[in-house]
Amino acid sequence: MLPILRNRFRYLLLTVIAVGLVSVSCKKKDEQPKADLAQTENVWAQADAIIKEIGTVTFQDSVFNINEYGAVADGTTLNTEAFKAAIAACNQAGGGKVLVPEGTYLTGPIHLKSNVNLHLEADAEVLFTTDKSAYLPAVHTSYEGMEIMNYSPLIYAKGQKNIAVTGNGTFNGQANSENWWPWCGAERYGHKEGEPQQKDEHNLPTLFTMIEDGTPVEERIFGEGHQLRPLFLQTLECENVLIKGVTFTNAPFWVIHPLKSKYITVDGVTVNSHGPNNDGCDPEYSKYVHITNCNFNTGDDCIAIKSGRNGDGRRVNIPSENIVVEYCDMKDGHGGVVMGSEISAGVRNVFVRECTMNSPNLDRAIRIKTNTLRGGFVENVYVKDVEVGQVKEAVLKINTYYGIYGTQEGDFIPTIKNINLENVTVENGGKYGLLIQGREEKPVTGISLKNVSIKNAATPLKIENCEPINYVNTTINNEKYGEK
Repeated sequence: MLPILRNRFRYLLLTVIAVGLVSVSCKKKDEQPKADLAQTENVWAQADAIIKEIGTVTFQDSVFNINEYGAVADGTTLNTEAFKAAIAACNQAGGGKVLVPEGTYLTGPIHLKSNVNLHLEADAEVLFTTDKSAYLPAVHTSYEGMEIMNYSPLIYAKGQKNIAVTGNGTFNGQANSENWWPWCGAERYGHKEGEPQQKDEHNLPTLFTMIEDGTPVEERIFGEGHQLRPLFLQTLECENVLIKGVTFTNAPFWVIHPLKSKYITVDGVTVNSHGPNNDGCDPEYSKYVHITNCNFNTGDDCIAIKSGRNGDGRRVNIPSENIVVEYCDMKDGHGGVVMGSEISAGVRNVFVRECTMNSPNLDRAIRIKTNTLRGGFVENVYVKDVEVGQVKEAVLKINTYYGIYGTQEGDFIPTIKNINLENVTVENGGKYGLLIQGREEKPVTGISLKNVSIKNAATPLKIENCEPINYVNTTINNEKYGEK
């Protein structure tokens, strides 16, 4: 899409969103908060408009075969320089396709450049070396919503435009109980007592102190001698990004991480990775994101929309917004579509439709998690036409007391409003149909369920500090709600 046309379309899109959501912000104080169901058609027109605004990414026809730059597909020869040379040549020629043919290629980190489509043929596998020194020098990246200088992500781009990772091949991070995973500190992932891990004083506690002290990002130097795992694929401050068709497995940490990026399409991707913090796709400080036709089977959240952690999130202050998730299948994971917990700059305008979620190891379907150190806001979330087979804990969980590192209380009361579920069917609802834990200082508002059927929930509702929910044609364990 040409810049001038994109700018004109963005103006129209923002007008549509403003009109569609204006009723949410103009309610009288004494009016029962609820989603404006009369605006449903306009709401989903907004999702379509977001996808159109993202547009498509195109490349020149030129092909740069990594084998012509010295790559050897034997699974043992290190091909870092061959990838680097092919990407540089492609970029310098104005762009095109960097082709990874059939075979197994060992490499260090791959750094993408503008106008480059890294394309894996079917039966091509890229193995990332277990030699940690290959991921140095440290680059500008992030860890759990905090910007740092750390080991390079396995696939990385900073400040690039028009980039892609496509094809039918596999990226294998080679993380396991002997490589990367033990640093999380959990015995089940290979950590042994007495060995270094991320919670040691020189790792996360030092980073927390740096953030509290306002240490500039370029001085938050980790990497060698520290135990903070790298991301798998990260785009930082990038625009027009396509990730399509490929498979990711054995990730050190989060898998797909658009950070401070916009116009992102993740299409037909498979994430099959069950390590610690193996989130499938985590847009953070990002906008105009389309996640479609993907399969997630993960060790953590399938999709987690984020916007920075605590003081670092408030420093950056870029909400994640205008995100569409559709036609995705989610199996194992802590949550299907999640907002948080790194959410200090807020999340708005999230649309989820035509997805399936089903696994005895899927904890929740829709989840919002924050606390009063994170703060932030979540508003305007729309979920429609979703089939849930089985979840462990809850279909919808909203938790404003989230704390993986113990009690986390501060002065930043989160705001959660206008969360809508429509045409959602659940066969096995787990422990709770709805589990909502708001704050007395600022209750959750604007929760709406329309045409929702939840079966086999051990406890239908557990709700604290939430203004009355708007139920329309909704049943939990065959009992109607909201109808007298």
